[in-house]
Amino acid sequence: MTTPTDEASFEETIKKLGEIVRRLEEGELTLEQSLTAFEQGVTLLRAAQGRLDAAQARVDELLGVDEQGRATTKPMPERDSDPGRR
Repeated sequence: MTTPTDEASFEETIKKLGEIVRRLEEGELTLEQSLTAFEQGVTLLRAAQGRLDAAQARVDELLGVDEQGRATTKPMPERDSDPGRR
């Protein structure tokens, strides 16, 4: 099942999160509206954090360093020796 946060870009997610924070800080929402907005904010925050984590993993892979900052190597994927099979 996809949610709106699955399809939104990171920047759109942050913008929506900022709007929720603004509405909450204004203090004009009812308790139920505040709880709903807070739930939406938590969902957006988790989506944004997931995207940041994925981006960090990609950067780490591209840079080729481990957690201690040492260069890493990865084995090359095996290629099929039979060019007719794919």
